[in-house]
Amino acid sequence: MGAPMARNLAAAGHKVSGFDVTGVTVEGVTPAASAEAAAAGAEVVVTMLPNGAILRQVADQVIPAMAPGAVLLDCSTVDVESARAVAAQAEAAGLLPLDAPVSGGVGGASAGTLTFMVGGPGAGFAKAAPLFEVMGQKAVHCGPAGNGQAAKICNNMILGVTMIATCEAFALADKLGLDRQAMFDVVSTSSGYSWTMNAYCPAPGVGPQSPADNGYRPGFAADLMLKDLRLSQQAAEAADADTPMGAAAMALYARFVEEEDGAGRDFSAMLPRFEKRGRDG
Repeated sequence: MGAPMARNLAAAGHKVSGFDVTGVTVEGVTPAASAEAAAAGAEVVVTMLPNGAILRQVADQVIPAMAPGAVLLDCSTVDVESARAVAAQAEAAGLLPLDAPVSGGVGGASAGTLTFMVGGPGAGFAKAAPLFEVMGQKAVHCGPAGNGQAAKICNNMILGVTMIATCEAFALADKLGLDRQAMFDVVSTSSGYSWTMNAYCPAPGVGPQSPADNGYRPGFAADLMLKDLRLSQQAAEAADADTPMGAAAMALYARFVEEEDGAGRDFSAMLPRFEKRGRDG
């Protein structure tokens, strides 16, 4: 995700220095020897990391290297607690911290059409706005630190639950003898309308092109959906929120990824999973 975002920033004329532990190089981006070297003197430091623990480690490295008034723009999807802890650490160093997880996947990162959900100070959001315009099509300021992560977690909980319901409905339609195209034509224009049906249909050959038409090679991997659903339930437990559908979706994706054949497949590959199963599993 970070590589195409950096490439787009460089192509737009920004001076970009980058560091990745795997040694990834990007056209137009000057390689740095370390995270600290990449962050030194930068007006905006953008991070894209796997989880909250690694975010905290990287924050410990880059925050001391950053000049007061610079923006620490974290685009990772992590737990709210880690996002807020790093924001407090950055603010204490005189920085403007933003948690800005994205929606749109690698395709959106490459095309510069990501949506950013942003938490943090308004001054930081204003300073980063020109970069959001390069890397994405929309940026929403969701409020104080951690609210960007909260928005991403809530959005993807809806996405996971809705995809499961869409796949269940197609599998039921099959068993009832209802043609998939007829199913799509009805639901996509009726009260069952949803993004998972209309824009990302899990049934091959139905609706617009989606990973289902490419053997369920991931556009958004089931593994990542499981990560986000676990974050949603971690947040729900911390906030004492009742989210039974989110919990059920997390359990199903955990079973799919860790016990069945879902690892490395798109999250819409739940459909062939349900096709093979009867009422008793």
